[in-house]
Amino acid sequence: MSLYAVDIEADGPAPGLYSMLSIGIVAVRPGLDQTFYAELAPVSDRWIPEAMEVNDLDRERLKVEGLNGYQAMAQLRSFVADTSNGKAVFVSDNPGFDYGFVNYYCWAFPPPAPASEANPFGHSARRIGDIWSGLQGDMFNSGGWRDPCRTAHTHNALDDAKGFAEALLELPANGWKASFE
Repeated sequence: MSLYAVDIEADGPAPGLYSMLSIGIVAVRPGLDQTFYAELAPVSDRWIPEAMEVNDLDRERLKVEGLNGYQAMAQLRSFVADTSNGKAVFVSDNPGFDYGFVNYYCWAFPPPAPASEANPFGHSARRIGDIWSGLQGDMFNSGGWRDPCRTAHTHNALDDAKGFAEALLELPANGWKASFE
């Protein structure tokens, strides 16, 4: 099993209606040297100004320079295939958001065949805060997991994914049984 810390930046809250503009993925292993980053061309004309202020990406530039969905998802699938040791597990700060966009894009821009391999992460994701809450034995204590993050949370998808991976590598010190291979 291989854990992947994932973050995305988008121009709105709902996949399909809005666009995923960037994705960062880090294979959770010591050294954090296996990474993936892509910027994507928007797939929709809809966008929310406040979302663009958060992610600091330029939609007009991405219309020209961003990868199309097929290119980005093909690269994502190759990265996961090349770096995984068995099942690939998607882990993020907010999988309801991040996984929602990634899953949508994997299925909207599938590989040529077989379609069953569209999303290399399968049909589920895990939330770092929930893992932390379980370790603390307190459903409402989900904030302390960010303490080990050395990489600043900048809303650059790769920076944020790296911070998530740093936190995940520290969780065994708090009693989480995990293997990072």
